[in-house]
Amino acid sequence: MSDPSDSTLLTDTGKARPPNAGKGRVKGVPNKLTADLKKMILGALEDAGGQAYLAKQANESPGAFLTLIGKILPMQMTGPDGKDLIPQTLDASKLNVAEREAMRALLLKMGGGE
Repeated sequence: MSDPSDSTLLTDTGKARPPNAGKGRVKGVPNKLTADLKKMILGALEDAGGQAYLAKQANESPGAFLTLIGKILPMQMTGPDGKDLIPQTLDASKLNVAEREAMRALLLKMGGGE
């Protein structure tokens, strides 16, 4: 048995601390509230139509959809060689006609103008 006079087992008031005091939650274990909220959000998404609903929102509200994408994707993605998967700048002169038209249509839809 441990010595009750050991200062690591006593609080400032002299009372014994619980054996697991100060250890906290194991790394990677989600907060119960966070886990419950995530289940509710995924349930609501499923009730709304799942992937088909998200695809509809991507077309109807691209700004809001892209905000969602930005929040759930990793902040930085790199390829196997450590270089960025997505170039920092886009050289429109290297796009073919169909790619340029698709980019123009997306920008117009998002309110980016010409």
